[in-house]
Amino acid sequence: MDIVLATKNRNKIGEIKKILRAMDTDYRIYTFDDFPAYQDVEEDGDTFEANAVKKALHVSAHAGMPAIADDSGLEVDALNGAPGVLSARYAGESANDSANLEKLLSEMKDIPFEKRSARFVCCIALAFSGGVKTFSGYVRGRIGIEPKGKKGFGYDPVFYPDGFDRTFAEMSDEEKNTISHRGIALKELQQYFKGRTQGEN
Repeated sequence: MDIVLATKNRNKIGEIKKILRAMDTDYRIYTFDDFPAYQDVEEDGDTFEANAVKKALHVSAHAGMPAIADDSGLEVDALNGAPGVLSARYAGESANDSANLEKLLSEMKDIPFEKRSARFVCCIALAFSGGVKTFSGYVRGRIGIEPKGKKGFGYDPVFYPDGFDRTFAEMSDEEKNTISHRGIALKELQQYFKGRTQGEN
């Protein structure tokens, strides 16, 4: 099956490809590099699902093939769910991972570790000729006091998933992808594809 990934985030593209390959899928994956005339769609939804659906539908229509869009982020309980859908631009529209991380830690500097609970959220939207389907994944954990680890991206260096004493950024790609919000959502997507295939046989 031919699928285009509706994101320009190189880190997300790499991670999604690794997860799909580990699932022994036979998707032929395209990116925006294959569609240079594509114009970005504004992510103005107030939920991860709304943004993912909007991106997937837009890209699928442009590319003429099924599209997978991912909208994901971090929700911190002590910050009333922030940064949420603003995770990628928490420190401003042109902010990078370092600036977003710095702002998060600054806002949480007076919060003790036991009260630094949070969760990563991912919504995957699949747009195709028959409509759109969504698949969600969540992983709970806590926010560390300082960044640890060199792997991953985004808020990975400060996120300790429940049951682990290492951040996502201290884990191998394989270990992280097994338990991550994105890995869980993509497994749901894979099960959907398997169900469709079996239904056609």
